[in-house]
Amino acid sequence: MSESNNHNMVHRLRLEDKEIVLIGTAHVSRESSDLVAAVIETETPDTVCVELCASRYQTIRMKDQWQNMDIVKVIKEKKTFLLLSNLILAAFQKRIAAKLDIVPGAEMIRAIEAADASGAAVHLADREIRVTLSRAWKAMTFWEKNKLLYHLLISFTEAEDISQEDIEKMKEQDVLESLMADVGKTLPMLKRILIEERDQYLAEKIRTAPGTKIVAVVGAGHVAGIKANWEKPIDIAALETLPPDGKLAAFLGWAIPGAIVLLMAGGFFFGGAHVGTNMITGWVLTTGILAGIGAAAALAHPLTILSSMLAAPITTLHPLIAAGWVSGLVEAFSRKPRVRDIEALPLDILSVKGFWRNKVTRILLVVVFTNIGASIGTFVAVPLMLKMMH
Repeated sequence: MSESNNHNMVHRLRLEDKEIVLIGTAHVSRESSDLVAAVIETETPDTVCVELCASRYQTIRMKDQWQNMDIVKVIKEKKTFLLLSNLILAAFQKRIAAKLDIVPGAEMIRAIEAADASGAAVHLADREIRVTLSRAWKAMTFWEKNKLLYHLLISFTEAEDISQEDIEKMKEQDVLESLMADVGKTLPMLKRILIEERDQYLAEKIRTAPGTKIVAVVGAGHVAGIKANWEKPIDIAALETLPPDGKLAAFLGWAIPGAIVLLMAGGFFFGGAHVGTNMITGWVLTTGILAGIGAAAALAHPLTILSSMLAAPITTLHPLIAAGWVSGLVEAFSRKPRVRDIEALPLDILSVKGFWRNKVTRILLVVVFTNIGASIGTFVAVPLMLKMMH
């Protein structure tokens, strides 16, 4: 059972002997921060639940978290796209907050401070951001990932021109939700993973939080979903699990390169040495040049561009290696990020120019752009090779 007050921001929920005061906040609103502090002070709860996961909580508590980042490890663990998406999301939130002259996540900081002041326990209620993004990532195809990155970049560049009307709209949603509004129409699984699954996760974490009186602080966009899931059974372990790679994706990962190798062999068999050699040359030049263009677009080191051109013809035929990983590692060793690059990261991600200037983000761009170039090269080279067969 539940009831709402006149603010439409504070909702009271009950579960057996527990009373839960659910506050739906605007992540970019100073009024929300004040309301959060006032409610916690008035209600004196046993526990304050916040819409944060452990890593985002540490970001608030420990400002120097970037200094512990190992960029080479990120590339080797295939988390480049994830980290870049995360940085773009963080940058978007910071830029909107700067326009409104507030601290990003100010209402969560106020909730933690108010909980400390009242002696209440702080309970982290959101799913780990890496799990959320990884689940979304695994659900998408390569082209859907690039489409998402494109939407994120467009949203990032448009943050400069945001209108008051857009800001008012954002007060009803969290940053993920506002960014995904358009993408959700073409990629519905994103809305399910980024919003609906988190609604379920938050509902379960809040209702199982310790104490009999709980204040829960969440983005306004999650309130309806939490209330809808309030009395439903939720398997939280399933929501925390990373799904295995699909069998079809694994099959295609080997089948497509295999078909390309067979096509080259067919060139030798049916067209002779001349046709077969031309097909291999066409493959090497097309994939290599386009991967090199991708690396160059990220303003990579000359050695990195060369490595991407040499790696692409081979890596495009091997599903376990990507040209971007090779070029990213070469870039990381050619232009090793210094402490000042890592320290400047929170500031540099606020501008497109900064993304290209900072050695850390430039490495991420090198990985992504090289992979995109090599993939385009594959789709361009195959029709060219088929033409040579005739």
